Amino acid sequence: MGLVNSAIKRLSSQENSSRILMLGLDSAGKTTILYRMKLGAVIQTLPTVGFNVETVRYKNLVLTVWDVGGQERIRRLWKHYFNEARAVIFVVDSSDPYRLDEATSELFRVAQEPELHQVPILVYANKSDRSDAVPYAYIADKMSLCMLGDDRPWYIQPSCALDGKGITEGLEWLSNQVVKSGK
Repeated sequence: MGLVNSAIKRLSSQENSSRILMLGLDSAGKTTILYRMKLGAVIQTLPTVGFNVETVRYKNLVLTVWDVGGQERIRRLWKHYFNEARAVIFVVDSSDPYRLDEATSELFRVAQEPELHQVPILVYANKSDRSDAVPYAYIADKMSLCMLGDDRPWYIQPSCALDGKGITEGLEWLSNQVVKSGK
């Protein structure tokens, strides 16, 4: 874990950037969203075992986005990435309503961590373009997002990483929250 912590400190200090965690269950589309943000395009991805980290420039901000794998055996390692995070992006697969309870459990486990107290949370309801996708309002209700607390900003954004719909809107909200926090 010392190597991971060293890498986190080194990459987070670059260019006065803000560290953003991207979390969610496996196959939700986290890595596809990351590269859509960075490159504006879709690239071929493999399941993330460990993490991907990329610098995303949006308006006048530099965001160091840590995309951490979502497989069940990797989730217990998420805590090693919490330190100094300015925001969390939590990606949910809108076309897989059967895993919403599992996603909810993981989101609230993360939200209760002391290092992430009051940290803004952006929920991307990804794959919203699919015919089997449930509405993002249903996801917000089913996941009880309003229970994240009055002292924590949160926002849910329907998205499609493949065509980019909703990605910029979510990034806009997130960047405003980072600027407001002013840390």
